[in-house]
Amino acid sequence: MANVFQELATWLHQVFVKQFDAWVLLGFVAQFFFTLRFLVQWIASEKAKRSVVPIAFWFFSLFGGGLLLVYAIQREDPVFIAGQAMGMVIYVRNLWLIANERKAAMTKVD
Repeated sequence: MANVFQELATWLHQVFVKQFDAWVLLGFVAQFFFTLRFLVQWIASEKAKRSVVPIAFWFFSLFGGGLLLVYAIQREDPVFIAGQAMGMVIYVRNLWLIANERKAAMTKVD
């Protein structure tokens, strides 16, 4: 049993300590911003007492997803690259729709 823990400790050290560099730091920062979008959405929904997706959700998605895409490209991970690239299209499209909706609302007021 002690051998299992030693192997786990060795693996954790290899993954989280030995290979730590600026790229891994960028990956963690990117993941932090990407995760903030869920916190923003949760807080907005709790305040409204219904499920809502605030614009900040899409900006955190775009910023965090963009940084994660850069990280995935640097790591040359095709699955991660494909997933993040597809997400970027969705985030940009949602922000575009929001901008068009706001522009149309401003035009109606004038």
